[in-house]
Amino acid sequence: MSDTALWTDTWFVVLDVEGNGKRPPDLVEVGIVPIEARTVGEPVSWLVRPESTITWYARKVHRISDEDVADKPAFNEVAAEVRTSLGNAVPIGHNVTVDLGVMARKLPDWQPPVALDTLRMARKAWPFLPTHKLGALIAHHNLGHDLPDGLQPHRVDWDVLVTARLFSLLVTELRVTTWGDLRAAGGIELAPAVQPKDPEHEFTLFD
Repeated sequence: MSDTALWTDTWFVVLDVEGNGKRPPDLVEVGIVPIEARTVGEPVSWLVRPESTITWYARKVHRISDEDVADKPAFNEVAAEVRTSLGNAVPIGHNVTVDLGVMARKLPDWQPPVALDTLRMARKAWPFLPTHKLGALIAHHNLGHDLPDGLQPHRVDWDVLVTARLFSLLVTELRVTTWGDLRAAGGIELAPAVQPKDPEHEFTLFD
C-alpha cells in the first residue's frame, strides 16, 4: 500500500491471545476485532484446548483453568475460522510481536508483511508516562468504561476492545493521516515465516 494513502483506507484487525504459561506458550484463547474506516467491529473469540496443561501462574492471570477448556476444540479444529477472520488485514496488538510469535507457530501460512504495535505508538505519544503496559494505559485514559458486562482484563474480548480504543486514541494523539504516518508511528516490518525479535519488547504474554 502507498505511504500517501489515507490510513483509514486499510483494513485492520486487533489480535490478542492468551496462553497456557509454558515456553513456548500454547494457545488457550484467541480474540480478533476488525477496524475499518475508524469503526471498531464486533469481537470474535475462540477458547481452545492446549496440548499441555495450563500453569498456575497463567490461571492466576487469565482465570482460565484446564477444566474450562477440557471440552473445547483443539486449535486445529478452529484454525480455518481464525484464518478467515484474520484475512489480509494488518494486525494490531499491544506488544504485538508476542501475539504474532504464538500465531506463527499455529498458523504458519498466515504471514502478514507488516503489523502495528500500540506499545511503540504509546511510547512515542506519551514518553513521560512511567509505564506503557496495556493495563496502565487503559486505566490512565479510562478506556475500559462502558464495555459489555462480563468482560475482564486478560481475557481476549476485553483486551481486543480496549486495544482498539487505545489505537483510536493514539492515531489522534500522533496526528496520523496517512499509511506512511501510521507505519512510522508503530509499524513492524515482518519477514515471511520469521518471528520478529525486538529488545524494546520486554513484556511477556501476560503484560
